[in-house]
Parts: sequence; C-alpha cells; structure tokens
Amino acid sequence: VARVVGFSAEHELTGLEFCAGIPGSIGGAVWMNAGAFGSEMKDVVTEVTLLDADGQRKVLKREEIVFSYRRTVLPREAIILNSRLKLEKGDRRQIQNKIKEIMQTRQGKHPLEYPSAGSVFKNLPGIPAGRIIEETGLKGKCCGDAEVSLKHANFIVNKGKASATDVLALIGLVTDKVKKEKGIDLETEVIVIGEN
Repeated sequence: VARVVGFSAEHELTGLEFCAGIPGSIGGAVWMNAGAFGSEMKDVVTEVTLLDADGQRKVLKREEIVFSYRRTVLPREAIILNSRLKLEKGDRRQIQNKIKEIMQTRQGKHPLEYPSAGSVFKNLPGIPAGRIIEETGLKGKCCGDAEVSLKHANFIVNKGKASATDVLALIGLVTDKVKKEKGIDLETEVIVIGEN
C-alpha cells in the first residue's frame, strides 16, 4: 500500500491519500475494504482480477463487487491478483501535504513504533472499538510479547518476538472480557488465515 500511495503522489494522482500508513498490500486493502479519514477502497476500485479456487482468472467490475464495512464480498478461496483504481489528476504538493497530515495524525494516535496488523476489531456504529477495550482496562495487557497497545487499545503490537499464538490468545482475552463486562461482541477486522 505504501508503495502505491507514494507512486500516486509522485505521478500527481489523488484519491489514495487516505491509505497513507495502512499496513499490507493493495490486494489486502481491497479484500478488507480498508479505509480511513472518510474514504475507503470502494471509492477508488473499478475492477478486480481474481484467481478462484479452481485456478481460473476472473475479472469483476466495480458493479459486481459488494463492499461493506471492512469487508468485500468475494469468493472466500479467491486470491486478488490485481486491482484497477480510478484516481484523479491532482497537485503534487497538495497530495504530499495531505499524506504528511494523515501520517502525522496516525503517528499521534497509532503505535507505529511497533509492528502490528493495524486495527484488530471493527468499530461499532458510533463507538470506537479502542474506547470499549480501554474502558475494560486492557491497555498494556500482554500474552507473551503481544500487547494491547498503551497508545491505542484497538492495536495489538509485537513488543519483541510475539507469535501468532500470542496474538490470537490476546484477541480471545479481549473479546471474552469485553463480552463479559460490556455485553458486546467485538468482531475482528483482521482475518486469520490457516485456522479452523
């Protein structure tokens, strides 16, 4: 994602600035309908090429794709091979300034000093998941080297050598405590691959 945001700015193309600082690949960003600052991937995607479970290439136009909050309805076993994005011609300086502004906002709120997969849980309508997690006293809670960030409770950061098992255990602990104390079922924004 970072390379495409940088490429877009370099070539005076606007529309992807909201992706500045979002971890991962463009395929992952499309799959998750990544978004921030009032924009989402659905706003710029015009076409997606998939490899389906049978090994066949399939091209889907924007009208054939159902986007929702942090999800895109695509065949579960499919792999996104490429995506076509519609960006507008813009002013390089304005684009770079917007990216800088977004990154400063992220640095002030997000724990960018440690590796993470970004936001772990989906926000509820009008209620940020991080606030709910913070209200249950879980900031700083650890499983191995995985920690609920002290900076933003909706991030699980790797403070050293956290394993996937550590992260999954911490996700489970957070969901259980939030359910018990708040009666809220948090839904993960991240997708776990390779688990039943």
